[in-house]
Amino acid sequence: MVTEEGIVIRSDTAFAWVKTMKSDACESCSEKGGCHIFGGGKDTEVEAINTAGAKPGDTVILGFESGSFLKLSFFLYVFPVLSMIIGAAVGQETAGNFNIDAGTFSVIAGIGCFLLAFLIIKLTGKRLSGNTRYRANVIKIKARASRNISPDND
Repeated sequence: MVTEEGIVIRSDTAFAWVKTMKSDACESCSEKGGCHIFGGGKDTEVEAINTAGAKPGDTVILGFESGSFLKLSFFLYVFPVLSMIIGAAVGQETAGNFNIDAGTFSVIAGIGCFLLAFLIIKLTGKRLSGNTRYRANVIKIKARASRNISPDND
């Protein structure tokens, strides 16, 4: 499980919005500049399922299943590149059928498949956003916020 620490900035019964902080794990990660799950090595706000009942000000541990994290990483980073390469190769091979220069058709097909991949990602992303396996969860409250309750002065 991929984990990250953060502070709850607001919450409701189902979700907590957690500000994650730059950590040592982010520094050593090869995706630190592009990670949208835990902020990519900079402070960011993450909407997480509030399974632990965290309140604003609490320091929490967020978790994200490793398998789901790897699937999403592949889908977001590798799928568009593979689509472009496959499109360029198909364009190169089929250019003769359309009586077009192979290099030009290869570029057009590659760019077309690259853009199609992003459309697929956008449509699939909307569907996956409702799936709890692909969302961060508040798995543990590390420290409760000090809640100053002033006594009634009657």
